[in-house]
Formats: sequence, C-alpha cells, structure tokens
Amino acid sequence: MSRPRIVCVVGPTASGKTEIGVAIAEAVGGEIVSADSRQVYRGFDIGTAKPSAAERARARHHCVDLVEPDDTFDVARFRAAAAAAIADITRRGRAAIVVGGTGLYVRALLGGLCPAPPRVPAVRAVLAQLAHVDGAPALHRRLVAVDPTAAARIAPHDVVRSVRALEVALTTGRRLSEWQDAHRFRETPYDALVIGLARPAAELAGRIEARARAMVAGGFLEEVRTLRARVSLDTPAFRAVGYREMLDCVAGDVDFDVALDAMVRATRRFAKRQRTWFRAESAVVWRHPGDDARIVAEVAAFLDGASLQKH
Repeated sequence: MSRPRIVCVVGPTASGKTEIGVAIAEAVGGEIVSADSRQVYRGFDIGTAKPSAAERARARHHCVDLVEPDDTFDVARFRAAAAAAIADITRRGRAAIVVGGTGLYVRALLGGLCPAPPRVPAVRAVLAQLAHVDGAPALHRRLVAVDPTAAARIAPHDVVRSVRALEVALTTGRRLSEWQDAHRFRETPYDALVIGLARPAAELAGRIEARARAMVAGGFLEEVRTLRARVSLDTPAFRAVGYREMLDCVAGDVDFDVALDAMVRATRRFAKRQRTWFRAESAVVWRHPGDDARIVAEVAAFLDGASLQKH
C-alpha cells in the first residue's frame, strides 16, 4: 500500500508559514494540521499567533485549541492527534498540509518517536529542585556541559526538556542526542514534501518586531491579564515566548517598553534555534516566502505524483 502524500511547511517564527499554508490549502483543496506546541492551548491565542478567524474560514485547521492550559501535552500526544487528523483529511480526499515551527513535532510525525529510556522520578525530582533553587538557566548550563547537542535544541528557560535531557544522560550514561541519532526516526508513515521558509536574518528580525507590536495592538496585554487571573503561572503554556515577558509587565515588575524589548529579543533567539533545527533536517526543501506561486505549483505537482528537486 502506498504511503499518503502530505506537505509540511516549516521554518522559524514570523517567517510566514500560516500565510503560505493557507494559500496552499486553498489552491490544492487541503486542510491544515498545526505543528505548534503552544497553539494547542485554549485561550493562549494572540501570543502564540494562532490563525485568525479569517484564515480559519479560508482553510480548516486541526490540532489547534486541543487542551486546557493546565493540561500536560507532549510530542506523543501531538503525534497521535496529528496522525488522526491526517487520516481523516486524506480519507475525505483532501490534502493534509502540516504547518508549524515545532521541529520535534514535525520530526516525530514524519519519522516516529525515539525510544528513549523510562523516566526516573527520583532523579527528575532532584533536577527539578535544582532548577527551582538555582533557576532554569543554571540547569541549562549543566546540560550544556553534559550534552551540548541537546542543549542547543532546548531553550534555557525550558525546564521540562532540560530535566529530561539531563535525566537520560545521568541515568544511562548516554546523551539524549545520541539516543535520537541512533534511532534516526526510521519509520516513514508518509511520503512528505517538507518546505522550509527561509528569510534573510535582518528581514526576519524586522518581521518579529513588527509582529510583536501588532500583537500588543491586538490586545496581547489584555489576554495576558485575563489568563493570569485564571491560570496557574506554573502552567506549561506560560513558558511560551512573549507570555513570560508580558507577565512581568502585567505584574508591574518592568515597564512596558522593557517588556516589549525583552519579548522581541527572546523571539529572535527562539527563531535562531528554530533555524538551526530545521537546517539540520536534510529533507527540507528551502524556499523564500516571496516565491508563493512557485511553492504552490510545486506542492500541486508533488501531490499529483511528481518528485521535487532541491534547487
């Protein structure tokens, strides 16, 4: 039996993935499967750049608003939800367009989950306590010393992933990155065309700042205030870039201009990590978002059975 053909649109934040994803979906009769680890949380809308009502009207979206903010959501749950959505989409004769910047989600969807060792609660508790006492950046520095490859893929504030990577290294004597490289995600359930959106660094930096200001103009501060009043500050959803910085502003700890600047700088660092991740993925075919017509034509040809050259 032939594998389902799907299309993935990946790249750093603010590169224009949603816009081109919707354009592709309209052109080929497709539906979008979001591969964004923060857009799954209900109520976290503006700061995660969820597709607008107009964009959702143009193309049906899946894997958005899946869980409440205090729910635990991980790559395994995403893979199950996305696979179910893709099966439903293709069964109805539509094209599945996976759109998102969470590299691990895309990799796991296309190639399977790495069979890493089981969790060790005692070790995790010690590492979590270290993060609580010394701070997340200090824990991340420990990871840099133990597994620099994994550390390069994990944000300094991401305690959950830092704890997991350190836990694996300490309990097995083998780096998490080595487990992943040994597995190499060999399962291939889909025949996928993976398009990466590449913008010059200066252009992307400008787009990031413009989008941050647009988020604020669109009510981001009000969204943060509302969420702060009803959602625990320890919820994973609040670890999303932008929310942490604006929480400080809402709490009165920093001025708005300082918070906005911190948000922009954090988003640029995040985008750099995303670029690093996707550049390491050999399957990605890189295109500039300005080549919309070319991208749509290539996608249509691929879905009709053609192969695609990387040029």
